[in-house]
Order: sequence, then structure tokens, then C-alpha cells
Amino acid sequence: MPAAETAASEEVVPSYIDVSKASVARVYNAFLNGKDNYEIDREVLRRIQQVAPEATQLGWDNREFLIRATRFIASQTGITQYLDCGAGLPTAENTHEVVQRIEPDARVIYVDNDPVVLAHGRALLEENDRTHLVDADIFRPRQVLENEVVRKYLDFTEPMALYQCGTMHHYTGDRYAEIMQEYIDALPSGSYVALSHFYDPESDEFSALARRLEEVFLHSTMGSGSFRTREQIESMLPGLEIVSPGLVLCAEWWPDGPRVKPLAPIQRCIVGAVGRKP
Repeated sequence: MPAAETAASEEVVPSYIDVSKASVARVYNAFLNGKDNYEIDREVLRRIQQVAPEATQLGWDNREFLIRATRFIASQTGITQYLDCGAGLPTAENTHEVVQRIEPDARVIYVDNDPVVLAHGRALLEENDRTHLVDADIFRPRQVLENEVVRKYLDFTEPMALYQCGTMHHYTGDRYAEIMQEYIDALPSGSYVALSHFYDPESDEFSALARRLEEVFLHSTMGSGSFRTREQIESMLPGLEIVSPGLVLCAEWWPDGPRVKPLAPIQRCIVGAVGRKP
């Protein structure tokens, strides 16, 4: 039996987890060198690494953008309520940890519908009465916005922060701008939105890489991962005042220090932005 099949056969999988296809949350966990993933998830990573050996940098750039954006919002805006769509599996420096280190009384609501995320997240948050995890489909805004836990702990008359980091590229339909519009319409004035997204640079050098990556993601058992253009991504931030430096590569959104080593090609294929609703 091949080594991969042997490893897969030895994995103990809880009955509520479907390992017939890869999970977005578990694949991201594999990209971040986490332990909460299965052979079918790691296979997606290996296929991406065949296109770009430095593939895990895609996950790290997304994660580090979220952390830096969170530090900015928590320390500079006075916002104390956060709605993080697509919670993912717990890792170091989760949103609530970054926020509550700066604003101890801040409230954070995570949203996800992956059973592994829900099981791990609820265990992690059991003793934190300012952080909650709700089971909802982030691509159905009304399901999220009208959730009773969301409505109980977030005050929609006061500014809040909405996160869609590494999520909207897993919506493969053509309503991505409408979905974001619905969320943004529900936010009070003074709210902030953080978005990161797989990116097609539309350049001779890097567009081909983005399209090869997209092909692997879409034809994997995960079945999602769209690399959209700048115009398409900007359409998901309607009416917002985009914070400097704008919609840029995640690695270049207020990095923690000067760049010493050159960007890997795959780092040219994910962008992020933070915007404020007037």
C-alpha cells in the first residue's frame, strides 16, 4: 500500500467529519502547518506545491495580514465589536486574542459552518464570555446578520469591524459583490471592513501562475479558490474609504519591518485591504 494511503488509513476520523472531500478550513490549517487536517486536505496542499513550491506562504500572508489589520483596528479606531466571517481552525494569534490584548472588553463573534471548526472553536472559547462562535453560512448574509447570537452580542447601532479574510475567493458564483454589498449595507457608519482575496495580477509574469493555482484549487476535492482581478476585488468594497496603502499585496499591507528578502511569486497572488464606511 502506498505511504499516503497507509497514513490515511491510520487516521482516526470522528463520525461527524466528511473526509470524502477536502475542507477549506482544514486545507488552510495544512497551509499553516497545523495538525487539524487529514490526508485529503494535505493532498490539496501538495498539488498546489507542484505549481508553486512556496505555496504555504499564501496561507501565511493571509494570516499575517489579518493579524496586522486587527492590531490596526483595535488600537487606532476605538472599535470594540468584531464579526469575523470564516473563523477557520484555531491557530496562534486568533482575532479575539489580538483584539482583547488591546481592548480587553471587546466582543468578537466568529462565523463558520465547518463541523471541525465548530467543535474546536467552541472548546477553545468555553471560558471566554466576550467571544462566541455561530454556525452559519457566510455566503448567505441574512443568515449571519439575523443570527440570534450575533444580534445579542453586537450592537448594530454602533461601529463594528467585519472580516472577510481568505473567504470570498471560496465563493465560486458571480454574486460576490452583491454578498459584500449586503454585509456593508448592514454596517453602521464608522465601521471597518477587512478583506483579503486570491489575486490575478493581470501581468505577463504572474497572471499565468494565478490561473494555474486557480485550476488546481477548483479541480481539487475542495472545489473552490478563485483568483479575481483588481477590478473584481474592488467591487467587493463598495462605498468604503480605503485605508492607506489601499488594496495591495497582503505582504505589503503595513509589514512589521522593512523587506529584506524578495517576494516569492505566489505572494504576488493574494491582496488585502481595510476600508471604513463613511
